Amino acid sequence: MEKQTLSIIVPAYNEEETLALFVDEVNAQTLDLPLDKTFYFINDGSSDQTLDVIKSLSKKHSNIKYISFSRNFGKEAALLAGLRVATGDYVTVMDADLQDPPHMLNEMYAKILEGYDIVGTRRISRKDEPFIRSLFAKTFYKIINKISSTQMVDGARDYRLMTRQVVDSVLELPEHNRFSKGLFSWVGYDVTYLEYKNVERVAGKTSWSFWGLLHYSIDGIINFSDAPLSLATFIGLISFLISVLMSLFYTLKTLLWGEVVQGFPTLIILILMLGGLQLLSLGIIGKYLSKVFLETKQRPNYFIKEDNIEK
Repeated sequence: MEKQTLSIIVPAYNEEETLALFVDEVNAQTLDLPLDKTFYFINDGSSDQTLDVIKSLSKKHSNIKYISFSRNFGKEAALLAGLRVATGDYVTVMDADLQDPPHMLNEMYAKILEGYDIVGTRRISRKDEPFIRSLFAKTFYKIINKISSTQMVDGARDYRLMTRQVVDSVLELPEHNRFSKGLFSWVGYDVTYLEYKNVERVAGKTSWSFWGLLHYSIDGIINFSDAPLSLATFIGLISFLISVLMSLFYTLKTLLWGEVVQGFPTLIILILMLGGLQLLSLGIIGKYLSKVFLETKQRPNYFIKEDNIEK
């Protein structure tokens, strides 16, 4: 019987310090894994020596493949490129900084043999992570799980082991604006999660800033829920009702008691309040329209400048 294969997809952006450590650690921790491994490094327009390091590693190891983008297209594009070229019976997605513990692949594979289609991982602690970042992450999962029919596990990572059938299903989703955590959940299948404590990077610095993560979270909410649009409608309705009640109140107050309404402060407050609510609602609607606009362009998610993958 032919030995089954594992494709390891590794998006890399300015990871020159971690790549060799990553390959050595994965190989050392998966010696007993009965799968032939192939690494797929996706160089996402790195500005350091990441591509040179990957090329050097590919000359030493025949099972190292790479794709290099023409510029930085983002992690979602890198994940998609990796999924498209991965040919393994099983596919995993890992970060090159070793925050995704390689030794867990053994346990993940054991779970796959039990009958699961996806074995994901989730962090149960955020030790050494900035408090504000942890707070926003927890808040994001609470919000998305209340307003979306696609449930996402708090602390879930992109790090997961999937069967070929799951990967093929994910690749059938044609949208340009991708949020992989949601897509992996949306396709369904039998899923289980393994828990682990937060692991620090082995070297280098993260490319994710707070604002980058916040923008990514907003994209996730918009891609998997229309609740913000309903909120904009609700805000508009409430504002209208408040304005009607205030009009009736001041009209009756003037007719019954003859009190003169102080117009300037009231007018300024109403203008600021209603103007702010209108801008908020327009901003929400505009965000959805921008997604539709990008989808209709049908631009490629990325361009490949060079690779060593056999066509």
